[in-house]
Amino acid sequence: MYHSNSTITQFFKKLFYFFINTNLFISFAAAALTIQTQLQLSMAPQFHPYLLLIFFATLFDYNLHRLVTIVTNNEALNSNKHKWVLKNITLFYWLIIISVAGFLLALVYADKKVLLTLAPIALLTIFYSLPIFKNKKSIFRLREIPCLKIFIISFVWSAATIFLPIIQSGRYHDKENILAMLAERFLFVFAITIPFDIRDMQADKQEGLKTIPLLLGEKKAMLLSNIVLFLFALVCLFHYGDTLLWWLNIAFILSAATTFIFINSKKLQVKYFYHYGILDGTMLLQAALVLICYYLKNTFF
Repeated sequence: MYHSNSTITQFFKKLFYFFINTNLFISFAAAALTIQTQLQLSMAPQFHPYLLLIFFATLFDYNLHRLVTIVTNNEALNSNKHKWVLKNITLFYWLIIISVAGFLLALVYADKKVLLTLAPIALLTIFYSLPIFKNKKSIFRLREIPCLKIFIISFVWSAATIFLPIIQSGRYHDKENILAMLAERFLFVFAITIPFDIRDMQADKQEGLKTIPLLLGEKKAMLLSNIVLFLFALVCLFHYGDTLLWWLNIAFILSAATTFIFINSKKLQVKYFYHYGILDGTMLLQAALVLICYYLKNTFF
């Protein structure tokens, strides 16, 4: 019995690592946040081609970022961050091919307005990873502008997961409501991205990148992460407090509370899957909490 349980545990552990290392996990998180947006817009959760669009776009972008890194810096393959690619190089290239094929297929069924909305966001994302210009002495990417990296990441995640359902719906949506939603999503992503920059402090320093942790120091950067997370919860409370969507605050406060624990837990920070599993997983958890509260509200109220 013990051997059987151990085998099952190992299987799910390997499966979990597979989803993280292939970037399928973060791609599902992007699609889940987009479904969350549907609920925040008082829409029923439903499938649309733009969910596949954002899923495959995320899968392609995150693997493209890896590809650019290993092409421009062969030594990166020896780092813990990229050792999975080294061991699974064929699968890695297949992932890129599948993500491109899936994205192109989703384009066929996507609304033209959605594509026009996604285009500038996609360009910004690509220029974040790809060199804007290259010469014999240096390679320049948008992420190398001091502190811009975290703002680009937060903006792209917010814009992509919020604007697509809005455009697809074809309905009028209150501008103040949309701006509040963008602020909430931006603040949340910003808060969970700071620990990634703290992890990459040494590597960013060697590359000459100026990130918030390198400018403020680790302790002040962590404090900023907690302050931004608190602001996220505060904006949510004011936004949904006196509306028919009051039940969203239950999900968002639970999301903020659990994320606060995850960000500050010393025990979790040393885990192998802390950043790509737990911190990225906070987005998936938030979407799941919103979905659960939605069904509970419709069942009991």
